[in-house]
Amino acid sequence: MTFKTLDDLPEDIAGKRALVRVDLNVPMADGLVTDKTRLTRIAPTIEELSAKGAKVILLAHFGRPKGKEVEEMSLRPVALALEEVLDHRVDFGSNCIGDIALKEVEEMASGDVVLLENTRFHAGEENNDPEFAKQLAINGDIYVNDAFSAAHRAHASTEGLAHLLPAYAGRTMQAELEALNSALGNPTRPLGAVVGGAKVSTKIDLLENLVSKIDVLIIGGGMANTFIAANGAQMGASLQEADMHDKARAIMAEAAKNDCRIILPIDGRVTTEFAANAPVEIVDFDENTKLRDEQMSLDAGDKAIKNVIAEFEQLNTLIWNGPFGVFEMPPFDTATMATAKAAAELTKTGRLVSVAGGGDTVSALNQAGVADDFTYISTAGGAFLEWMEGKELPGVKALG
Repeated sequence: MTFKTLDDLPEDIAGKRALVRVDLNVPMADGLVTDKTRLTRIAPTIEELSAKGAKVILLAHFGRPKGKEVEEMSLRPVALALEEVLDHRVDFGSNCIGDIALKEVEEMASGDVVLLENTRFHAGEENNDPEFAKQLAINGDIYVNDAFSAAHRAHASTEGLAHLLPAYAGRTMQAELEALNSALGNPTRPLGAVVGGAKVSTKIDLLENLVSKIDVLIIGGGMANTFIAANGAQMGASLQEADMHDKARAIMAEAAKNDCRIILPIDGRVTTEFAANAPVEIVDFDENTKLRDEQMSLDAGDKAIKNVIAEFEQLNTLIWNGPFGVFEMPPFDTATMATAKAAAELTKTGRLVSVAGGGDTVSALNQAGVADDFTYISTAGGAFLEWMEGKELPGVKALG
């Protein structure tokens, strides 16, 4: 799709009021931000607008206050953390609309930055109420959306505002959309995807969309157990969804029809204890596999790891969502760590374009120490998944 970016702004925006939707839904503990990744991501957009003399007015949500003021969900502490990241004063307005917001904005000078209070303190935000959107728009001359992670929500500050003011994608939004387009919209083939995680039932739309668009689908985690069981194996106490066997077989049939190869683990790390450093037996998987009732597969095995890495070496583009096993516990982190490092190495040598996203995926890649080596890491959760599912994102569509 086409959308305007900061490159399309008028040449002189000094003194203009830029309403910038950002993602400040950051982890907090004892009133302090514990992970500033999302703050770092939005810094380039804020700094660029400020340097050009715009009055930068930040809009964001935090948590789920359900249209009411909840002190624990105030953005005030986030303003202090953002100030440190930007090395620039960030003022705070205790409401995002009305006289308080208006006064904060009127007192701004060119280049100033102000963060207005949680948009979700008002029911009109999540309802995408046109009147609430108009109250937000009063304080802006232009609208910049830099919150891809909230783009799957048709809310007033993510979708409604884009119809009321000249709308642009911020640098984070731009980078995200360009990376995702290179991965699935207009990829260099062969194109593969790793899809892991616990349950097939939570990723049916994703799997059904991917098998019609990609060349290789590599399935890991508890999801893989369901597919292996659907092929006839008895998986003992392994996490798997018996009621999803028909769906798994249907997805495999659809993949075959679309010339998409599905890669399942050909062996696994099997144990009788769901615990770190539990005794492990590596078992080959096929339709004749019969695990004992107390046995469970918690990770892909060594043959499976070699198989996946060999697939990576044949790809030009890779999308990754979800781990291969219970990566939080050794030795069931083995497959995720090994394959992540292999993908990172191929990316560093220029042989692979790699795009990854989703909470567990980002955590796993950080644990492997390779997040910085992937082509792009999306910090978005639901928006990244819905994009992979082929769904239209309201916040992105509104920029077109």
